Amino acid sequence: MRKYLLRKLGIYALTLWVAVTINWLLPRMMPGDPIGAMVSQAAQTQNPAGIVALRGYFESLFGLDYPIWQQYLNYWAALFRGDMGISVWIFPREVSSILREALPWTLGLMLPAIILSWMIGNRLGALAARSKWLDNTILPIGYVLTATPYMWLAIMLAWLLGMQAGWFPTAGGFDFGMQPAWTWRFVGNVFLHWTLPFLSLFLVQLGGWAIGMRNLIIYELESDYSNYLDSLGASRRLIRKYAFRNALLPQVTGLALQLGTIIGGALVTEIVFNYPGLGRLILNAINNRDFFLLQGVLLFVVIGVLLANLIIDIIYVLIDPRTRTGMEAG
Repeated sequence: MRKYLLRKLGIYALTLWVAVTINWLLPRMMPGDPIGAMVSQAAQTQNPAGIVALRGYFESLFGLDYPIWQQYLNYWAALFRGDMGISVWIFPREVSSILREALPWTLGLMLPAIILSWMIGNRLGALAARSKWLDNTILPIGYVLTATPYMWLAIMLAWLLGMQAGWFPTAGGFDFGMQPAWTWRFVGNVFLHWTLPFLSLFLVQLGGWAIGMRNLIIYELESDYSNYLDSLGASRRLIRKYAFRNALLPQVTGLALQLGTIIGGALVTEIVFNYPGLGRLILNAINNRDFFLLQGVLLFVVIGVLLANLIIDIIYVLIDPRTRTGMEAG
């Protein structure tokens, strides 16, 4: 078990190094000159010497006056100190403080969508596998939902339930003019703004989980061990219990693989609803050529996906006895 965990940690550490390096490189390959834009906004004189001095000041402030290789090493050293730099878009605020404000909104949107869609989708798929009328209902709906793009569903929900029905607001995390506070009025308003982005993520994932579990349950019920238990006179309830437990294992693996997909969907959904999470920060960072903020957001996304996959790997070992047996034999 220890060797397995150490090997996994080594793989994830290598993946993190590659991801962070690419994260550092990509913004610097983007077209545009963020320092030049800041100089043009801040310069109060057309004196070339003053502009040059101002540009040198900003380059020194952002650490861009070093050779490229030293910038890379300084970036890693700053990460270990928890320093992600200063935002160009909201100068002179630190990137870490901007991320701390946006991260709870994204987590509050993603985690319920991931967990509830996985739990409810697996349960619906298991029920559909043993009920013909439910199977004929869930299967077509599941195929439609899982083939629906996040962005399109978000736009349709905003138009139907927001603009036409007027039940939910279609933009922002709370009403303009409200001050954040731990009051029932503010929490209720946040919930109304949260509902449509949540539904756009929840429904798309729900269909995929239901179809996957339904197919896996049918496969398990037709396998040799199910037929053997049936020949021994075991109850259908016991056979279905074993089938559900075995079918759940690939769904756990699928959860790890789809985390990256739903994070991408969450970012797009936040942009559609102008939700104050990481997705809107990415859009604003790109529009304002703020690659320090862009690096910070993408770093959080990468670390979040890697941590979630590592946790699911550990859970998989704990819930699957065959994996532990194979590790002990190895």
